[in-house]
Amino acid sequence: MEQTTNYCNAHQHDETHIGRPLAHYHPNLWGDHFLNYTPPDEITQRQREEEVMALKEEVRRKIQGVSENPKERLILIDVVEQLGVAYHFEDEIEANLQHFNMRYSQDDARYEDDLHFVSLRFRLLRQHGFYVSSDVFNKFKTEDGNFKESLIEDAVGILNLYEASYLRVHGENILDEAVVFTTSKLRALVDQLSDPLATQVSQALKLPLHKGVTRLLSRYYISTYEAEPMHDETLLKFAKLDFNLLQTLHLIELRDLSKWWRNLNFGTKLPFARDRIAEVYFWMLGTFYEPKYALGRQIFTKLYKMTSVMDDTYDAYGFFEELQVYTDAVQRWDKNTMNQLPDYMKLTYEALLDTFVRFEQDLANQGRSKLVPYVRELMKAQCRGYFQEAKWCQEKYVPTYDEYLNDAAITTAGYTLMSGTTFLGMGEFATTEAFEWVTQTPKPVKASCIIGRLIGDMASYKIERKRDHVASVVECYMKQFGVTEEIALKELHNIVEDAWKDLNKEMLRPTTFPRPLMTRILNLSRVIEVFYRLGEDDYSIVSQNMQQKVQLVLIDPIVL
Repeated sequence: MEQTTNYCNAHQHDETHIGRPLAHYHPNLWGDHFLNYTPPDEITQRQREEEVMALKEEVRRKIQGVSENPKERLILIDVVEQLGVAYHFEDEIEANLQHFNMRYSQDDARYEDDLHFVSLRFRLLRQHGFYVSSDVFNKFKTEDGNFKESLIEDAVGILNLYEASYLRVHGENILDEAVVFTTSKLRALVDQLSDPLATQVSQALKLPLHKGVTRLLSRYYISTYEAEPMHDETLLKFAKLDFNLLQTLHLIELRDLSKWWRNLNFGTKLPFARDRIAEVYFWMLGTFYEPKYALGRQIFTKLYKMTSVMDDTYDAYGFFEELQVYTDAVQRWDKNTMNQLPDYMKLTYEALLDTFVRFEQDLANQGRSKLVPYVRELMKAQCRGYFQEAKWCQEKYVPTYDEYLNDAAITTAGYTLMSGTTFLGMGEFATTEAFEWVTQTPKPVKASCIIGRLIGDMASYKIERKRDHVASVVECYMKQFGVTEEIALKELHNIVEDAWKDLNKEMLRPTTFPRPLMTRILNLSRVIEVFYRLGEDDYSIVSQNMQQKVQLVLIDPIVL
């Protein structure tokens, strides 16, 4: 492996950069843009809110009074969800899907051979946790077991089968086959299609709906839906106004978080760390964007930024002996231990402890401050995981894939910590029992950790080779199984897909804990796919891809 620095064997304890494994991360892209955000004046804002409320009731009546035609009802629900406004109509959508689930085998016979209808019904029910059998797709196969070639004449149907197939669980071979079949056919078809369907297919091939995040998907879909000749003007206007209204709320939150981050002065005093407050907030919006989760967003963003700086300290700056002392200090969680730390570590250590004190104060108003210690213990575990990787690096040890997955990946993926952190913002759903459960890294959290770490490693391992860095999961897999890099990447991709099947199964009713909690774990996995799916590390590296996503969700309002 190429090495450009001598991190592992460095024994200096000065504050210079000499011998440190600097990653040379790009500076913050956005300057003071979010820090200086000015929201609309109070009168304008109130007028917008009143207009949205009036349109919301019109849309509600449309959902409640939708045609008895089952296909039209499904399409309306799907449109509402893809436009990003379903959070307003959770009860109405649940009632409709309960009806579809109860009448699953009794729906209008004229649709039993309609691939669009069968696939859409399957996907919507599975998305909401209803188990329905994938055997419904057998009718679209020939006697020799292959999907009918004639289906290529139904591009909309193939697209919907493609989207439905990503809700698969283990043992559903027909959906595994459907992924391959539909991906191949859509790639062949996309250049022959006209918009808006061509755009939908192109976006789906990059990232299926099930692995996307609502705010980004809805921004894309609003444009697509507007291009539909038969779109509902009231629904479209409501979606546009609601998107902009939410964007205003999110920008106010990001402004305040940017002030918090600026006051910490990490960007100046710790130039080795990634200065990514806007990107972290975007990450968090993928986890929960709804207005009622404002406190959750604040807690999540702050803790993620603290964890990110800690990650960079272990990964891209600290000498091994410094990291050992820092790890011990975090385990003690006592400001009296600060004197043992180098000056740059004192800064992050004090901020970490102060941030947790503020969490306790914020949650005390809800009588929930007793839950913060659970997350504090997860932070300590995260730190131990980082140190394990630093130890492997210092010893120049390449672990086996099994060691890596069990000893480091589950911890340092951060998703046990992040799952627990999101729970802090979930109000009454997050009980003591839920926190005790999540700290044990149960199956859905483990699946999320695997997705997060493997996808992240596959996106960043080539860059990390340019400096002295712990072996990536790619190299660990190659070592254990004696395979080429190409085969390792293919097999790791399959392992990620298996983890998605585990997660999909855990989301089926009845879930272990309320669906709003389980959805946070699911959404954390979705964000990883959005940041890393195209093989780029969109968090560490300033990419045009990431800039565009932040621009769409947090800078540019939708033109009405």
